[in-house]
Amino acid sequence: MRRFHVVVNGLSYDVEVEEIGGGGIPVARVSSNVSPGAGLPIEAQAPAEAPKASPGATAPAGREEVVVAPLPGTVLDIKVAEGDEVKVGDVLLVLEAMKMENEIVSPMGGRVAEIRVTKGSAVTTGDALISIG
Repeated sequence: MRRFHVVVNGLSYDVEVEEIGGGGIPVARVSSNVSPGAGLPIEAQAPAEAPKASPGATAPAGREEVVVAPLPGTVLDIKVAEGDEVKVGDVLLVLEAMKMENEIVSPMGGRVAEIRVTKGSAVTTGDALISIG
């Protein structure tokens, strides 16, 4: 059992995540410290985590790395422009999925080579979003 502190739409939750059964499907349960008016404890499937890069990772010279959608959704906002320099953890775009806004961050440092989506685009898991070179 692992505990996490999560903020959703300004409401603070402490959650416990446990692996159940042999299928390995994580389940989140709100356990305590629910903000006032947040409602009853809920069960929800935990979101897939985006691949992580090492803290100082940069795209190799002359090569582009592509940031892909970690889940299906709609592009709400693009926070960078082609040619911008980005560092590990910089927000690249905001993706709405299941009525939640998800910040897609840069897994590496480098220069934005190409933005492959537009505001309002619908994407599926694995679709190319932004190239960093």
